[in-house]
Amino acid sequence: MGIAQDSLGGLLLLAALVGCTREAQENTASTESPAEATAFGPAIPSIETNPARNAYFGDLHVHTMLSADAFIFGTRATPDDAYRYAKGEAIHHSAGFEMQLRSPLDFEAVTDHAAYLGMMEQMNDPTTPAGQRPEAEMIRAATTVAARRAAFGSLRGLGADDPVVLRSAWQRVIEAAERHNDPGTFTTFIAYEYSASGDERQNLHRNVIFRGSRVPELPFSRLDSANPEDLWQWMDGLRKQGIESLAVPHNSNGSDGMMFEMTDQAGNPIDRAYAELRIRNEPLVEITQVKGTSDTHPMLSPNDEWADFEIYPYRIGTMVPSTPSGSYVRQAFLRGLEIEARTGANPYRLGVVGASDTHVAAGAFSEFDYMGTSGELNARSDLRGSTPLPDGTYAETYYPFTGASGLTGVWAEANTRDAIYDAFRRRETFATTGPRIQVRLFAGYDLPAEGADVMALYAAGVPMGGELLADGTRSPKFVLWALRDPQGTPLQRLQVIKGWLEGSEPRERVYDVACSDGGRVDPDTHRCPDNGATVDLTDCSISGGVGAAELRAIWQDPDFDPGSAAFYYVRVLENPTCRWSTWDALRADVAPRPDLPATLQERAWSSPIWFRP
Repeated sequence: MGIAQDSLGGLLLLAALVGCTREAQENTASTESPAEATAFGPAIPSIETNPARNAYFGDLHVHTMLSADAFIFGTRATPDDAYRYAKGEAIHHSAGFEMQLRSPLDFEAVTDHAAYLGMMEQMNDPTTPAGQRPEAEMIRAATTVAARRAAFGSLRGLGADDPVVLRSAWQRVIEAAERHNDPGTFTTFIAYEYSASGDERQNLHRNVIFRGSRVPELPFSRLDSANPEDLWQWMDGLRKQGIESLAVPHNSNGSDGMMFEMTDQAGNPIDRAYAELRIRNEPLVEITQVKGTSDTHPMLSPNDEWADFEIYPYRIGTMVPSTPSGSYVRQAFLRGLEIEARTGANPYRLGVVGASDTHVAAGAFSEFDYMGTSGELNARSDLRGSTPLPDGTYAETYYPFTGASGLTGVWAEANTRDAIYDAFRRRETFATTGPRIQVRLFAGYDLPAEGADVMALYAAGVPMGGELLADGTRSPKFVLWALRDPQGTPLQRLQVIKGWLEGSEPRERVYDVACSDGGRVDPDTHRCPDNGATVDLTDCSISGGVGAAELRAIWQDPDFDPGSAAFYYVRVLENPTCRWSTWDALRADVAPRPDLPATLQERAWSSPIWFRP
């Protein structure tokens, strides 16, 4: 069925208004949240809620000086500094400049590495017990990143995971989150990173996010076990004690195929028990961040013209290639359908989020403002490989493949821990590469007529993250909508990405469903015409008067098969803009590096809706 983007009238206009302005959102008629007492302060006042849900943006992956690697990179910003930055304040970079967001975030989680948490800082201080250990002298004597790296490497086998230091640092993480949590205005989550890897540096890292103030005495780290299955068992045990959490795998692109395998860690085919254990504890996945985008890869999606986007080709922290198969989210969605067909449970029914993975306590989220994320290692353009070194060559490093990404978006009734965490759990989440693009997706068989409000869409259908059961042979309708970042770039096209099983074979297809500038989707190719948007590389200016502030559609799958399990998610693309490496070259008055993309198209993805036959 074709696109009805011009006939939606009041239905999607109202959906847009619900997501348009925070003022309008917060003034919506609402119920009140119950007051809740905490160990860190008085009862939380009642917060107005919007049953039609607001769009909130945040970062769920932030490292401070308490992370051993961030400390090695020169970062001295604390968790308090990270939260101050997220709330709009300026903080200091160890390379000597100030960092400040253009506008504050709505929520954040500081996720310092649990392994060796706080240890580098303590060993750097000769007045602490850890600092009085003989091997700590190597840390204090190290005055460069390279020397600190070497010193830390020599400590790994010397019992540097001091439980006293770990307990103290974990308490600082908790207290900072509680101090800065301001229900209705700014939400924090107590969190940390579990940084397991395979035997050959395959990335198996997860961020563990706790729902509220009830958290364990100590976090579970890779020093406890490098097997993520043990992490999930630990989380299940906490849940029995009333401590709720979820894990978010990240940088699957650097996992060398290990993140989304068809077998468990022991090499056995995934069974129902494994699938249920995993999805119970990992309902989300990080689809984009500074170390590349993990949506898909050209080798996995050869018919997707936009698959070759911010590909980080290595295992994390190395220049060893990472195998694409088993490393990307879209393929994981497809594998989940295969596993569910065999076992009855889907371990990869994942909502999507974005994050910075900054190691300077501050995410850039903007190509224009990109300052690297590894402290003194890549704070200058020549160090990150975008401009030549003094000898005219480019640095041999993986930093040219990094980027200024990304952010998590949620649709939640209020800016509180409970409301946002509930959005995580129901997967009503979306991800962007940094711009604050808002995306909505609903599916159903009897969606309301024009003029109905968003609550009617919730009543008649399911939102992103949900499951839609078959209704005989009827083909569902999808309501899609995207709104540009008011400080960003106009939108070019709105797409649906579909994956399904054809018999037992996985298939995928990309459909453009709404075009900017009056364009119409070609019914044969399912593509919008190019809107002619360009970038002037001499000053990074972009075409004026091209692109859309909003794109919307009601769409039906022209290839729908009521007998095939499928998933559908939204991708929306902005007009092209300069990549950070081009901005670096422009500021240095040199030509852009020829082997890097000069421009990119910022984008956002929704979580899927799964169709179950």
